[in-house]
Amino acid sequence: MKKSVVTLTTLAVLAGLIVSACSVASNILPGQASNLLNVDTASAQATPAPVAIPDNGMLAAYQQTLTGIYDKVNPSVVNIRVLQKLDASDLQGGVIPGLPFQLPELPFDIPGLPNQDPNPDNGQEPQLPDMPQYGQGLGSGFVWDTNGHIVTNNHVVEGADKIEVIFADGTTVSADLVGNDPDSDLAVLSVDAPANLLKPVEVADSDQVKVGQLAVAIGNPYGLDGTMTAGIVSAIGRTMAASDARIGGSGYSIPNIIQTDAPINPGNSGGVLVNDQGQVIGVTAAIESTSGSNAGIGFVIPSSIVLRVVPSLIKDGSFEHPYLGISGLSLTPDLAKAMDLDESQRGALVGEVVTGGPAEKAGLQGSENSVEIDGQSINVGGDVITAIDGEAVKEMDDIIAYLGSKTVVGQEVTLTLLRDGNETSVVVTLQARPARTVEVPQEAEQPAQPQGGVFLGIGGVPLTAELARSLDLPEDTRGVLVQEVTSESPADKANLQADDVITALDGQAVEDVQGLRQLIQQHQAGDEVTLTILRNGDEMQVKVTLADRS
Repeated sequence: MKKSVVTLTTLAVLAGLIVSACSVASNILPGQASNLLNVDTASAQATPAPVAIPDNGMLAAYQQTLTGIYDKVNPSVVNIRVLQKLDASDLQGGVIPGLPFQLPELPFDIPGLPNQDPNPDNGQEPQLPDMPQYGQGLGSGFVWDTNGHIVTNNHVVEGADKIEVIFADGTTVSADLVGNDPDSDLAVLSVDAPANLLKPVEVADSDQVKVGQLAVAIGNPYGLDGTMTAGIVSAIGRTMAASDARIGGSGYSIPNIIQTDAPINPGNSGGVLVNDQGQVIGVTAAIESTSGSNAGIGFVIPSSIVLRVVPSLIKDGSFEHPYLGISGLSLTPDLAKAMDLDESQRGALVGEVVTGGPAEKAGLQGSENSVEIDGQSINVGGDVITAIDGEAVKEMDDIIAYLGSKTVVGQEVTLTLLRDGNETSVVVTLQARPARTVEVPQEAEQPAQPQGGVFLGIGGVPLTAELARSLDLPEDTRGVLVQEVTSESPADKANLQADDVITALDGQAVEDVQGLRQLIQQHQAGDEVTLTILRNGDEMQVKVTLADRS
């Protein structure tokens, strides 16, 4: 801290000298620079007229707007720290299954830990004490009401064993999970904090947001609390996979997503995007990036969804999403032609109808015929939904958006369909989206393994059919989807990237995280292995030199 103060002070002094020099230089006419030290009194008095400075009223107004937004909103934004216990098996092979946390790095010398000397006198290898290992994550959140409710993303706190909320003034309090909804990626926490810290945000109607409007993000990127960035609303009406779908769960999507170029980075998750009045228009949730940091494409859960979901999470701990019970895709000219429809026809082609779901009960029909388009086998022949309650449907996202914003469980909706080229209508009674179930394979209990061993350095999940579709891969593709790459790890040095799919190691097929871990553990540190991966749909070979986790 002392060094930083000195440096800043030094810079301030230098800046003052530069300003003084510029003030002098601005009065020098062309051709006079060489005579600067020999100017007589008469010439010094012949000062040219001052240069007119442009009116900076617009800039001043913009700066005042931003500072006003920060002063209003920042006290309501919090930093969230979560801890999750890791099993010994999670640490083997350097492959962490689906955890959104970075393993904390231990400093070399920690007072009180035994056997830290790398060259102990007794000649024994140094040992770490037998203590729980934790994954740590940082995110953002914001005060919802004066009752101590904090809103954040579900993916920030899901699976956490301990949650802490840090307010803008540094006050840290423990938090309890009140309710969460993976399908909207929202969660609500409860804290017992002083009343003066509970300053609720003001929420705007995101349905009124327009492209080009000012967008300001406030959160805690990389744990840097109270960070504000500014940009514009880049697009509206996007659809984004729910957080659970992104890590191998259900294939549900979040509608009406706001896209912004306001810089958003890891740690911003759960923070706010506000308008020029400092009103929340959405919750920052995800970015599109090849590097894992800001690339100018951020995605924000709209306040219209927040206003629907959060009150239910506070009251009941959960939220019921209206459910139609179909999967499908948007009708393209090629698909329309394959179904003997006009190539200009638009709509949502029903691919599958869920057994026992509302759509099946109403008699909707899925696609059973198969055609090849651009080298891909696609099922066609099902119903084509062209309208819902009289509102035109041009693509599948239109149905997702309508269900998510204008319907409730138990409501009847009328679907206008094309079936075998003929228009008809069907009334469907929406049900609650079924609860998510995750089958966990039963494995024999394994003895605890010591920390260490051969290290790859990725976090990943098994590639499901839903994830394969989202990556434009055949649904039967199997492998491990890389979610994160640990810095300076063997994987990082081999240039593995998030969204790579590992399908084989040294020619042996990889179908899940456990299988990849077992293959890695058959090797020793320093061994070079060849990973077969899919990157943007293209197969390639990557050589990785495994290292010891030390």
